[in-house]
Amino acid sequence: MPRQARLDTPGTLHHVIVRGIEKRRIVDDRRDREDFVARLGTVAADTATVIYAWALMKNHAHLLLRSSEFGLSGFMRRLLTGYAITYNNRHRRHGHLFQNRYKSIVCEEEAYFLELVRYIHLNPLRARQVKAPADLDNYQWSGHVVLLGRHANDWQDRDYVLSMFGKTKKAAQAAYQKFVLDGVRQGRRPELVGGGLIRSMGGWSEVKALRRMGGTEPADERILGGGAFVERMMKEAETNLRKQLAPRQPGQRPAQVIKSICAEVGVKAQELRAGSRRHLVAVARLRIAQRLVEELGLSLAETARQLGVSTSAISKALSRAAGKKVK
Repeated sequence: MPRQARLDTPGTLHHVIVRGIEKRRIVDDRRDREDFVARLGTVAADTATVIYAWALMKNHAHLLLRSSEFGLSGFMRRLLTGYAITYNNRHRRHGHLFQNRYKSIVCEEEAYFLELVRYIHLNPLRARQVKAPADLDNYQWSGHVVLLGRHANDWQDRDYVLSMFGKTKKAAQAAYQKFVLDGVRQGRRPELVGGGLIRSMGGWSEVKALRRMGGTEPADERILGGGAFVERMMKEAETNLRKQLAPRQPGQRPAQVIKSICAEVGVKAQELRAGSRRHLVAVARLRIAQRLVEELGLSLAETARQLGVSTSAISKALSRAAGKKVK
């Protein structure tokens, strides 16, 4: 069955779930965790992506974010590709670190925003990264401690979340903390991450009630929200697809980057694609690859196509550059 396109327009609320390939670790130690979180903050700030909640575990991570004009896919490529290159270089491994297809769920904000903040910040407890609910307050690899004021992240929108719990920061933090602890007894909440009608209706009990009444409700496995919200998001998706299919100049932004850097370094674009090993050509190729991957969010394969080299050549070049930075 073919994959469905992601739903995204600027300002869309997404619950993103990233998993290690074959359920393997994505972090091995504190340094890995610090690198992941630092990259999350840097890319969020650079792309004007708003982060409301997040949690990093050993083999997966959750994000609740609002996409910007940069788009969800570009944001995630920059975050995951940059991190994976550094991780592989540091741990002397090769190949994919993450599952190729991260999960993104478009969410109806009014009904589910606070539920998702709570669900994500309880994840370390469900994943047994902490032993007891009280230990969440000291688990520094999630946005929970930021909302409680025990850790500062300029890139996390703490004020927006706390504004829903009280007028003063102290009262809001106390109400938020109680709200999170009250959610422990709710268990795993499969309706928040499941698929199809169960997700769109908010749970299996609602689906059964709808069926007893003989009713129908629009549903889509990419969306968490009621029927009206599902219909609106599907219409927006159709409009965006038509825009994407409209005639346009392909690769315009990458072409501008290539032209600009070649002019700065003093090489010709034709030399890049001809496989020249001249030092200045190699310098230009690396700088272009870094810009295309880290700033424009292109995949390694697309970057390789733009430069006329293999994907492995791009991966090795970026890995070597990342290795020099972390030493």
